[in-house]
Amino acid sequence: MNARNDLPRRRIYLLRHAQVSYFDTQGKPLDPRQVPLTPTGRQQAEAARQLLAPVRFDLAVCSGLPRTEETARIVLGAADIALQMEPRLQEVRGGRLREVPPEQRQQAIAYAYDGAELPGASFIGGEAWSDFALRVGQAWDDWLARPDWNDLLLVAHDAVNRVILSRISGSGLAGLKAFEQDPACINIIEADHPASPAPRHLIRSVNLAAYDPLRANQRLTVMEQVWRSYQPAPQP
Repeated sequence: MNARNDLPRRRIYLLRHAQVSYFDTQGKPLDPRQVPLTPTGRQQAEAARQLLAPVRFDLAVCSGLPRTEETARIVLGAADIALQMEPRLQEVRGGRLREVPPEQRQQAIAYAYDGAELPGASFIGGEAWSDFALRVGQAWDDWLARPDWNDLLLVAHDAVNRVILSRISGSGLAGLKAFEQDPACINIIEADHPASPAPRHLIRSVNLAAYDPLRANQRLTVMEQVWRSYQPAPQP
């Protein structure tokens, strides 16, 4: 047998947290660090739990923000496994929307991932994409280096997952806009054992929504949906 295949290949089930609301009914931003899952979000997480029920996770990790912790605990169900927190996998930090000129807000929100690879680019005037990719990449490498798991549940965020998938595919920050991540979606990534001579990462599945696999009636991107929920409700 080829030496590179002597060690078992491992699997990472990379999920995005289930649905939350980032704005109130008047379009006012809520604190993204505290938003909980919506009732629909809890149903989405339950659908993911049912699909992943045959998997016996050795390790479970989330970003530590309430929306990822709640999603992870629903997915784990009654499994006797500790949920570990990894703050480096928290979502990219945006700037203040009120500091973005009104005429530029649609571009800044609905197309937030476009141009992430450009020098000095940031997420809605906040965290630089290059800095964000660095902290996510470091966390990813550290968890992959651990030898104590074969099946890992990792619940993170839209942009976090995009960075990981773009990194594996070799597309870098330019690839962020291509990897849609619907609420409670499941990405399946395989990784050669870290002790293999030339470890590789393989993408098995991307953006699988257990509650609606075809997403036939959803033609908006994640950030286009955020833009629509941001717009203030019409006044009576």
